[in-house]
Amino acid sequence: LVLEAVLVVPVVVLTELLVVVVDVVEVVDVVVVMVELVTVEVVLVVVVPLVLLADVVVVVVVSVLLVAVSVVVVLMVVVPVVVVLVIEALVVLLEVVLLLVVVVVVDVVDVVRVVIV
Repeated sequence: LVLEAVLVVPVVVLTELLVVVVDVVEVVDVVVVMVELVTVEVVLVVVVPLVLLADVVVVVVVSVLLVAVSVVVVLMVVVPVVVVLVIEALVVLLEVVLLLVVVVVVDVVDVVRVVIV
């Protein structure tokens, strides 16, 4: 009986310890799976929308920069051309006015000469 107790008790204790170890391993496996699921959910719920939002922000910033560059190009090219055209038109108008003044002065001088003669 003592021999049987000496042989059986350690086997039973080792078996129970093995069962506890297996249970702990199963719990650790479940925790690892849950952590993986939470990680995947965090990636899907947080990271993916942030990446998409970053893409949208980049597109908007690039679009605004392109519009700004277009406006600057228009201001650098179109505005000086318009200013030059306006200045040329004013010069032509001034030349026409001066020619009219000269013609009027010449006519007045002719009239005065005719009156004097």
